Amino acid sequence: GKWDKALDLLSSMAQSTVELDAISFNSAISACQKGSEWTKALRLLVLMTRNNVELDKITFNAAISVCVAAGEWETALQLFSRMVRARVEANTFLYNSAISACDTGGEWEKALRFLGAMEQCKVRSNMITYSFAINACEKSGEWEKALQLVSLTA
Repeated sequence: GKWDKALDLLSSMAQSTVELDAISFNSAISACQKGSEWTKALRLLVLMTRNNVELDKITFNAAISVCVAAGEWETALQLFSRMVRARVEANTFLYNSAISACDTGGEWEKALRFLGAMEQCKVRSNMITYSFAINACEKSGEWEKALQLVSLTA
């Protein structure tokens, strides 16, 4: 797959005089999503830290997305918590990724907490945000909550 080529390229860059930066790592992490290579994405986060490369919004969004795509929703939520502890400010994309993880795991209460946190932090929600939250409620049989969310989007 293309993800392994991306990791090979990153490895080659590390062995040469090319300085590895956030863009290089973020690209490699994003490539891991295609093959659901979430463990490799997590290893890249460790390498970033070892190489004193700052983990930013793009890094966390890519890593969370890889985990969600691989069905590792709990790991995705742990990454979101790590991001908050690192004082990286969450944006709509990051919240959507976290709510998507809740959707994958059927964690409707967590999805609603993330929606509330978005409102508190004045981060704009969108139809994707509500779609993931509604799906999380639906999977858990929380039809009333799902309908409440639908009414908010109308």
